[in-house]
Order: sequence, then C-alpha cells, then structure tokens
Amino acid sequence: MNEHDFLAGRFEEHRGHLKAVAYRMLGSLSEAEDAVQEAWLRLSRADADGVNNLGGWLTTVVGRVCLDMLRTRTSRREEPLATHLPDPVVTREGAADPEQAALVADSVGLALLVVLESLTPTERLAFVLHDMFAVPFEEIAPLVGRSPAAARQLASRARRRVRGAAPVPDPDLSRQRKVVEAFIAAAHQGDFGALVAVLDPDVVLRADQGAVLAGGWTEIRGAANVAGQALAFRSQSPSTGYHALVNGMAGVINMVNGKPSAVMSFTISNGLIVAIDILADPERLARLDLTDLTG
Repeated sequence: MNEHDFLAGRFEEHRGHLKAVAYRMLGSLSEAEDAVQEAWLRLSRADADGVNNLGGWLTTVVGRVCLDMLRTRTSRREEPLATHLPDPVVTREGAADPEQAALVADSVGLALLVVLESLTPTERLAFVLHDMFAVPFEEIAPLVGRSPAAARQLASRARRRVRGAAPVPDPDLSRQRKVVEAFIAAAHQGDFGALVAVLDPDVVLRADQGAVLAGGWTEIRGAANVAGQALAFRSQSPSTGYHALVNGMAGVINMVNGKPSAVMSFTISNGLIVAIDILADPERLARLDLTDLTG
C-alpha cells in the first residue's frame, strides 16, 4: 500500500464524523459532501506526518470550510435562510446505517436545524464545534479570528437562542409514533378538536414548497391555526402516507399519484406536537432517494 492509499484509508475512518459536522453547520447534504471532499483535498496537500490528532485536525478543517461557505451565502445575499428548510435525513424505521445515524445523533431534528440557520456563521461554528463535538475554544478561536474568551461568548449567545427556540424532543420513538398517528387520524377524519388535542398551544408549522410552487414558504403558529391548515392540506388532494424516520424522529412521506409530495417531520415534546416541518419542494424531493421507503 502506497502513502496516498494509506492516507485515504485513514481519512475514510473519519468521513462519517466529518459529514455529521458539516451537516450541522450547513443544513445541506450536498454541501456537506462538498465540505468533506474539500477537507480530503487539503489533507492530501498537507504534511500529514506532522498531524498528531488527525480526527481533530480534520474537524477544524471542515469547520473552516463550512464557515467560508456560510459567509459566501451571506455575501451573495441569497434568499433569507429563515425561509429555507434544511435537508431532511429520511430513513426507514429500524434501518441500521452508521453514517445516517451519525448525521442525526443527539436529536438533530429539522426544528433544531432551522434555529441553527438563524445564527451568524461564527455563532454557528462555535456552537456546533463546542457544544455538539466538544472542540475546545482554544481550537475554535483561530477559526473565527478571535480570542478563546470571545469564541466562548459566541457559543454562549448561540446556546441561549437555541434553548429559547429549539424544543427538546421526547426520546421514546414509539410514543412519538402514537402522537403522529393520532394527528394523522384526526386530520383524515376532519376532527378539528382531536387535532388541537395533540398539538402544543404554541406549535409551529413550517412548509417549504420551493420556488416552483405558489406559496413558497409557509409558517403558521398556534394550535388552532395549525389544525385548520392540516384540514386544508387534507382537502387539497388525496394522498397516501408512509411511516419513516426524519432526522431520527417519527415522520411521514406523503405520496400523490405514486410520487412523493412531501416529507413531514414531527417534533414531539411532553407528548404533544411542538413543531411540524414539511419539505414539499418538488426539485428537492426529487434529489432525495425515497424509493426504498415508499414500497
């Protein structure tokens, strides 16, 4: 085995971890792949013999790459990040894929990723690297061009925003599924009262329909309003739902005329639905491999 192949093998040992870091930073599966590939290119050009902790070195490299990508988004003044739902990780219940599991470990649901999208690039970097991957502030500081104390403050600000806006989901998947099934049954039956009963009073529904469909981004708050919208969705067109895990939580794939029409993620806290995140953008749905999940 030559030196290049040996280095490639060592890199592959860290690929799943690096993609998990990049996904939390970017909320995009394709961009996360790009960031990981860039880390490999930088490693292949570096003097790897001088790297004592390859995993730590690669983590900070991916963090720097992601920070640059987030800053580029801001400088280009693209569509506001708050009106864009992060990419969902959709899997079959009971499926065992180590890389998929790493992507959504620690309850990294869409509701949390939506909050992370609202942070500044440096806040997001400090929070993700320190709070999610235990990278010391001494290693984060050079990435953001600040002192360790200032990096700590960035993470602290981000932490306050996350705690105030991102719900903590119930860990029991079977309980999650029962609540979701009750919601779906109530919607199909047109039972407004039963819908409200499984919704948190401050529930938020976010739907990303993309630029192709009229309406684009929808955000609705409050149990009564969300229940009303659920009944409106039901009346628009008949659909078939398939159970799936969306970012490790109970979710549903809706099918209309044999094609995926939406991926729905439910965040359950204290036995009630606190957030419903719906990806209904046809272009983005087409990029998701949902074939094995809807058969």
